[in-house]
Amino acid sequence: MPIRFRVHGAVQGVGYRRFAEREARALDLAGWVRNELDGSVSGEVEGPDTALAAFRARLAEGPAFAAVGRLDWEALDVRSSLPLPFQIIR
Repeated sequence: MPIRFRVHGAVQGVGYRRFAEREARALDLAGWVRNELDGSVSGEVEGPDTALAAFRARLAEGPAFAAVGRLDWEALDVRSSLPLPFQIIR
């Protein structure tokens, strides 16, 4: 089941997208991540439940210089074709 996520806090300019990409690829997840105009980072991800749970926990931690304030995590009802490997989009 695909998931839409949005990470709020000090998450831009600290390598957060690269971090998310590296973690998702290590877990063999499909999807994408991007910066948003409001300063958050958002994306969509899909894969096995155990890998998604691990990815969610890693997103909530973030890289060393990030300060995650909130992580929104929403299951999507629609089937989509997410890119594999996981990638950064602009």
